[in-house]
Amino acid sequence: MTPNETTPEPQAPATAAPEAPSPEARLAELEAKHTEMSDAYLRAKAEAENVRRRSEEEISKARKFAVESFAESLLPVKDSLEAAIAMPDAPVDKVLEGVHATLRQLASALERNKVLEVNPPAGTRFDPHQHQAISMVPAEQEANTVVAVLQKGYLIADRVLRPALVTVAAPK
Repeated sequence: MTPNETTPEPQAPATAAPEAPSPEARLAELEAKHTEMSDAYLRAKAEAENVRRRSEEEISKARKFAVESFAESLLPVKDSLEAAIAMPDAPVDKVLEGVHATLRQLASALERNKVLEVNPPAGTRFDPHQHQAISMVPAEQEANTVVAVLQKGYLIADRVLRPALVTVAAPK
């Protein structure tokens, strides 16, 4: 270098890098975050346990009282039958009228609780999922169709409670 030349002095960077936090400050920050996360975890765990416990209680109550609605709808039927028994000297026509009214009450109670009759008309195709064939008889109708219903069947919420007992047309 020549004497007239000067060495450039190092310049400070335009933006100074922020000082890294001290290890003690970083540790304190991580411990605080850990405490916060632990607390959040414990609260979430407790909430999940409370939800599980409440759900179990609700399921238990639902099972215990599942028939309550059905039983309530059958009480008027029982009342009607008891009223009929309380009048032993009633005329036959009045007793028959009361039996019909009681049967309507029972049918209504079953229907409200989604218990539906399976009473296939003659000529209906035999359905092994809803019908039980008791016998096959020679008939003038198509084979494997219902000839007569011996006992009505019942469904509850689309599930067979009792199949209809039927006689079926035999193949010719």
